Amino acid sequence: MSAKILDGKKLAEEVRAEVKKGVDAFVARHGRAPGLSVLLVGEDPASQVYTRNKEKMAKEVSMNGALYRLPLETTEAELLSWIDKLNRDDAVDGILVQLPLPKQIDSEKVLDAIDPKKDVDGFHPVNAGLLSSGRASLTPCTPRGCMKLLELAGAKLEGARAVVVGRSNIVGKPLAQLLLAKNATVTIAHSRTKDLAAVCREADILIAAVGKAEMIRGDFVKPGATVIDVGINRIDAPELGAGKTRLVCDVAYAEALTVAGAITPVPGGVGPLTIACLLENTLIAATARTSQ
Repeated sequence: MSAKILDGKKLAEEVRAEVKKGVDAFVARHGRAPGLSVLLVGEDPASQVYTRNKEKMAKEVSMNGALYRLPLETTEAELLSWIDKLNRDDAVDGILVQLPLPKQIDSEKVLDAIDPKKDVDGFHPVNAGLLSSGRASLTPCTPRGCMKLLELAGAKLEGARAVVVGRSNIVGKPLAQLLLAKNATVTIAHSRTKDLAAVCREADILIAAVGKAEMIRGDFVKPGATVIDVGINRIDAPELGAGKTRLVCDVAYAEALTVAGAITPVPGGVGPLTIACLLENTLIAATARTSQ
């Protein structure tokens, strides 16, 4: 048995194509494109790649994508001033602050300062509360992408046992809320869960978002389960040469591939959908703001 590979890259292309149609219709109605502004503080290499991709993809769907690069020494007050300016700009429909932020800046305070109606990351406490009450429209992008992949897999969520390994505010908790809204029976597990393997083996839907390389082994997976792997971890790879590293998932992919019914690859699984769902959120925010 070999699992169905869930092609997140192809699905992301389809989501972007739908967003592009929506953007064109928005422009026809309002005479302007939805605006997405991304704030990057410092020169973290991974963050630079992520933000460049967000700017590029926004422009590909004809949005007004703007990337603001701020120096590493930017103060919290300066960043909050930038957010205030973007909150008041009617041409900006979505605001994203790339994490992590430098140590002199309180990330929580910064994220709380974003207008919830422009919070396309879905991290603001208002949007988290709306999600918890089943009324959200701006949901965090990675969980949103995971739900699309489950749909692609043909997973039956109603009544299914779903285990989410990871309890972050960015992925684990909001994803559990989205699964509950689809009538799944949800367990949130984590690195300190007793007998994690046994808990995972109960799952019809197993989602790994714990950030630990290959923590979920093949024998954690129930035969035929749908496995969504959110984790991307860089580990030392001496077999590739001195100082070399390689990327691995939270799931031991080769082991799980022979047990699962469907599984996401890394790369090419959840990652491409995160940006596609960011664009989708920006269109949703723009449409909501202009219909008030």
